[in-house]
Order: sequence, then structure tokens, then C-alpha cells
Amino acid sequence: MQTSLEQQTMPHLVVVGGGAGGLELVTALGRKLGRKGKAKITLIDKHRIHIWKPLLHEVATGSLDTEIDAVVYRAHAARHGYQFQLGAVSGINRAKNEIIIDPILDDSGNIIVDARTLQYDRLILAIGSVSNDFGTPGVSKYCNMLDSNEQAQKFQKTLLNQFLKNGQENGNQVSPTRLAIVGAGATGVELSAELHHVVEVLSVYDFDKKNERLSINLIEAGPRILPVLPERIAESASEELEKLGVEIRTNTRITKVVSEGFIDADNNLIPADLMVWAAGVKVQSWVVDTGLEVNSINQVECMPSLKSKTDDSVYVIGDCGSIP
Repeated sequence: MQTSLEQQTMPHLVVVGGGAGGLELVTALGRKLGRKGKAKITLIDKHRIHIWKPLLHEVATGSLDTEIDAVVYRAHAARHGYQFQLGAVSGINRAKNEIIIDPILDDSGNIIVDARTLQYDRLILAIGSVSNDFGTPGVSKYCNMLDSNEQAQKFQKTLLNQFLKNGQENGNQVSPTRLAIVGAGATGVELSAELHHVVEVLSVYDFDKKNERLSINLIEAGPRILPVLPERIAESASEELEKLGVEIRTNTRITKVVSEGFIDADNNLIPADLMVWAAGVKVQSWVVDTGLEVNSINQVECMPSLKSKTDDSVYVIGDCGSIP
């Protein structure tokens, strides 16, 4: 049994963000250190469950059931020797080695848990990234993003509602649902491919699969899709998407979003009933106010050891870090 003195001197390792990197890390630390009483391990995340982010396009199209495939943090923590705290981190007081956690609210905006702080000896940031709208007017108002399970589920409901609306407005003749995606990286390409399965979901809602049609535009500012992958892979993916009926628009820069669709640099309208923004990423803005050295998209500058350049007690893993 540990004495109070041992508990006080036990190092506290805090991981912020329970994505693929953060969850893997706390699992390993919990097994190696937490279970043996060599360190206290705490994971902080604003969600109660973990869904692997590259699978969110499957949540969005209804082909993945979060009730089956999700990892419940609190149960996982109990099994693997770490602790879990629910909450959204909004800052770091590096002078006091404290994490600042926002209050937890219910659906009506009432406070369930007050704002609080948590002290750490070593801090590991694994908060990933979110969609970057690059200041494009109308994106936040009209576009769906797929940064979280909640956003993916919202997209799925919106898509089904749009199918229902189109069917009702046109009687027996079901007009095509027009969907446009900006950004032909992994998220945009995978979502475009997965959407051709959406008619299987619609059959559950008594839609006639023979009459239902889905028009998909995949829009990319660069000369080809999947720009970070080899060209042969991009060409193969393009061929497969075209077979599925996806219209690919490369060298098309979006300058504005309106309720009717996307406006490109030549002032052409790409009409859409449903719009998705998947063009580029950035790290949450609160990181800028921590005093840590960051780059133009808010990634924390760190060394090859993953230790931040600014603070020896702060480490960074995943999309929120940058190693020049």
C-alpha cells in the first residue's frame, strides 16, 4: 500500500487528447507504470468515447456503428492502469505546470462540472488537428466537417434528411441529391468512395434504391487528388472514383461558400444541397496562447525526441506537432 509521501512524489504524466496516438500512449504507460504504482497517468479528452478518426467517413455514411466500434475511455482506463478526466482543455499555465479544463455543460447549458485545473510533471499534447477553412467566407455557416464523431453523425442525419426532402418535393420522381466536397486528400477521397454505399442505408428508411441518385463533386485546388501520395496511387484512385460516378474537379480554388453551393475563383457556382469542407488542417487556436513555439498552422515546434523546443516538460505527438 502506498504512503501519502509516495503518492506525493509519484510523477504525474498527463496526456491531452485520446485519439490514435494519445490512446495508444496512455495504454502503454498505464500498463508499464500506472499498474505498478511508478507513475500516475491521466488522459484528458472532451469526448467520452474514442472513434479512430480515419473511420469517421464511415460513421458519416452510416456504415460504421459507433455503439459497437467505439472505445469507452473510462472503462478502458480501468482496465489498463490509467485515469480518465472528461473535459475540453482550453489552455496551459506553464509557470505552474497546470492544465486548464473548461466546465462541462449539459444540453441546456447548465454546468455539471466546474472549470478546473490539473497539475502535471510531464505533459504530452496529442490533440490532433481540425479542419482549416483558411478564412474562406461561408465555410463555418454552410459546410459540414468531419473532425469528430458528433460531426460525422450530424452529417449522416443531414444527408438522410436531404434525401427525404428531395423525394417529397418531387413526388414519385426522386431528384438527385447534390453533394460537394472540398479537399481531395484522404478524408475527401474516402468519403466520396464510401458514399456510393449510402443507398444501402437508405433502404432501411423505405427509399427506393432504383430511383435514388447521388451526385458527388470532389473539388481540389491542386492539380490532382491525394497530393501527398505517389502519383500512380492518385491516378488509380481517380479511376475508381470516376467508375463510382464521382466528378473530380482539380485546379479549382474555392473563394466563397453560399447557401446554393461553392463559388470558385472564376466566380462559377458549383451547386450543392450538402457541402463538406475537408481542405487542410490546423491545430486548435488555444495552443497559440500557451507561449509554446508554433508554426503557421499552430503546430508546436518540437525536437526529434518529441520534446517541445520551448518547454522541457512538454512533449508533442501526432498532427499537433512539427519537427522541422
